Amino acid sequence: MTDKITGELGEQLRTAGAPSVLLFVETSREFGRGLLHGIARYSRLHGPWRVYRWPGALDSLLPEWKHLKIDGAIVRDVKAVEGMTHSGLPVIFAQHNKESYAPFPAIITDSAAIGHMAAEHFLDRGFQNFAYCGLEEFLWSRRRAEYFARRLTQAGFEVNAYSQPVSRTGRNSGKGQSRLADWLRRLPKPAAIMCCNDDRALQVVEACKAADLRVPDDVAVLGVDNDVLVCDLADPPISSIALDTETAGHEAARLLDHLMKGGEMTGQEIPVRPTHIVTRMSTDILAVTDPDVVAALRFIRCNPNRLIQVDDVVEATNVSRRVLEKRFKTILRRSVHQEIRRVRVNNIIPLLVGTDMSITEIALHCGFDGVEHISRYFRKETGASLRDYRRQHAPR
Repeated sequence: MTDKITGELGEQLRTAGAPSVLLFVETSREFGRGLLHGIARYSRLHGPWRVYRWPGALDSLLPEWKHLKIDGAIVRDVKAVEGMTHSGLPVIFAQHNKESYAPFPAIITDSAAIGHMAAEHFLDRGFQNFAYCGLEEFLWSRRRAEYFARRLTQAGFEVNAYSQPVSRTGRNSGKGQSRLADWLRRLPKPAAIMCCNDDRALQVVEACKAADLRVPDDVAVLGVDNDVLVCDLADPPISSIALDTETAGHEAARLLDHLMKGGEMTGQEIPVRPTHIVTRMSTDILAVTDPDVVAALRFIRCNPNRLIQVDDVVEATNVSRRVLEKRFKTILRRSVHQEIRRVRVNNIIPLLVGTDMSITEIALHCGFDGVEHISRYFRKETGASLRDYRRQHAPR
């Protein structure tokens, strides 16, 4: 099986005493690739590590590994690797859920934060009809649905959850897509659908075509993982929640290094948190019928880098400030001022976590007159400093 191993090793990785690490993490999806980027970065900075890695998809099987004389492993959660739990080796599982494999450490996605972020994304756009399409056989999918629904229940709404065919193959078959299309037709419109991941979101987009439903006009679709190869090539492109998988991979590697040096496995958790939503065409719509509220929202969103005031927004409409404020409270459950600040902060976050721009550069780009101003503004809205937010969420 050694001919299937793809751990290309430089001379430094052959250094005597370098630990041997097995990586069995899928490369077919953004989640796995992000973890591997973070692991590779840690190995470069704190290694060298001798790495044995199998590229593959989620349904690939782990070949024989015992002859490799490895010192530790990071593997995804599949039954094929359960034998590793009896090996005595330090093992970290990329499993999404907390329940399995204790006391082994695990990489856990923050379902509460993901579900909450999805709900806020749709509430911000004025939707009142919500649905969730997941994969019921997976606990992580059910948890995302739970927290998505919990936040919307707090806002006074209900969520219609799709129940897919029992068989795993059924959801990809013609019959499964037909059933999904029928469910989509029955939803009250316009509908906002959170999907458990980007693959599921793509299936929903395709089912909308079969149901003669327009995305995003009739159905807005949001995925999770921000897998660019899935989202950008969809028709229309799919909005998605970006996760800090690279940071999680880096922290998993740091923990594995500690364990290989004698540290104890105590069920440690490495969280994978959402950072922001990459908005593409599938949710790029305002589900608001009031023309003055729509005009106000468009004005605010077209000016995220200007220090606009409420009176500036009122001038873009045909109503008084008092009337506009009342309509904002009724339709969006927030004030005009709150919307201005929300849009500005959401404009700052991608620059913090997705670029190498300095705080000074971000401040100038976003229309602030200095670091102190943007720092005070951002902390008031998020409760965190700019640097702390970047440190927590940006890939390191």
